Amino acid sequence: MEPSHEYMPRYLRVLIWTAYAILTILGYIRMKIDKLRGYNPISCRYEDEKPKKGYAPMFDEFDHFYQRHMYRNISDCWNRPINSMPGAYVNVMKRSTPDRNHTYQISGESNRCLNLGSYNYLGFAQNEGPINDRVVSILSRYGTSGTCSTAVEVGTTDLHRQLEEAVAKFVGKESAMVFGMGYLTNSTTLPAIVGKGDLVISDSFNHASLVMGCKASGATVKPFLHNNMEDLEKKVKEAISSGSYNENGAYQLKYKRILILVEGVYSMEGNTCNLPEIVRIKKKYKCYLYVDEAHSIGAMGKSGRGVVEFYGIDPEDVDIMMGTFTKSFGSVGGYIAASSDLIAYLKMTSFASVYCESIAPACVQQILAAFEVMNTPAGLRKIEHLHAISNWFREELRSRGFVAFGGKDSPVVPLMIYLPTHFSVFSRGLLCRGIAIVVISYPTPMNKGRVRFCLPASHSIKDLKTLLLWSTRK
Repeated sequence: MEPSHEYMPRYLRVLIWTAYAILTILGYIRMKIDKLRGYNPISCRYEDEKPKKGYAPMFDEFDHFYQRHMYRNISDCWNRPINSMPGAYVNVMKRSTPDRNHTYQISGESNRCLNLGSYNYLGFAQNEGPINDRVVSILSRYGTSGTCSTAVEVGTTDLHRQLEEAVAKFVGKESAMVFGMGYLTNSTTLPAIVGKGDLVISDSFNHASLVMGCKASGATVKPFLHNNMEDLEKKVKEAISSGSYNENGAYQLKYKRILILVEGVYSMEGNTCNLPEIVRIKKKYKCYLYVDEAHSIGAMGKSGRGVVEFYGIDPEDVDIMMGTFTKSFGSVGGYIAASSDLIAYLKMTSFASVYCESIAPACVQQILAAFEVMNTPAGLRKIEHLHAISNWFREELRSRGFVAFGGKDSPVVPLMIYLPTHFSVFSRGLLCRGIAIVVISYPTPMNKGRVRFCLPASHSIKDLKTLLLWSTRK
């Protein structure tokens, strides 16, 4: 297993927090100077607003300060508009700011950049080729709009049924259901399967959609240290042993059900969950297992069947398999694959199924066409190439002295840059050289800032060497 974070020397920790302390002091000084000058643009007038008597403040004090005096100074490194498809190269629109990044003006011009920030892992998000032709042909039958209805009403077409069957067959489960949005897949499924009296043992680095789903469920949630199997087993043992004997002398468990919640590939770490060990613990203590394969389906495993295939795990050992179509499939939405009984139950109880619109038919066709390609020799070559360039790039970064994380075959390669001053230097510098990247800062841990490279199969080693040339040039 790949470590999430190597040991961070004390001097580096001191340097990081010293930098943030300086930025904080400068922020307060700037705030006082602005008030003396009367500088108060529209976007920050709420700074002086006081909460009404008896009301709680509308804004979190630290978040508000961070956004105004730290994030805003380098906010041009994020939210960059594009005017092209997110392929191997992307058009990043040029913009300028007349008021210190409070507002932006788009010039209408753009830069053609090497794209290392999109989730287009297999390169299926494209505007030409057989997949695109299949999607365009569907428009004449279903139109450009969505279904204009929920799945339980009149929002399920024959294409949606085909997609559910394709997903179930691909991942090796009895049945599946699809959702219009990846985030909603987690945040509305979890409240339908766990609730008061249940326990969710969740990896501490799980995605926000999983965290939201746990909060909405009403179940007790206990996080375990990221990918730490000793801590996971300890939490499970504690949950089982916390029961008591009833008046009849029978041992009564404190929780009705225990659900272990993990991700296949962690989106900010690039590493995989230790699925073999998690399955062992799940079987030993009779827990349920929910695996989020958002970043691993299509990208991991010899045929793209995710982290379950990567580790050679029987799909029956994973009770609930979740994934999204926004990454490897170049579309939108998500899915849940499980037993036919559970899927039938979820279709009537999940908030997304009852209240949210289904995936647009054209987007469904995109996914179906991607599945077809993945099952061909050309599709398998795409997956093999993705693994090759991901492993090469990660090891090349490490050989050049960078701190790069991520597990074998993972298309997510985080490069640690730590210092807040490095965000703008790295992001702006590479953009000027025609390379589009994503830098990650708060609300991820403030002392672990990083660049997150998302590698698509449409790149070549030559493309990646271009990045390495510029990122290591003095």
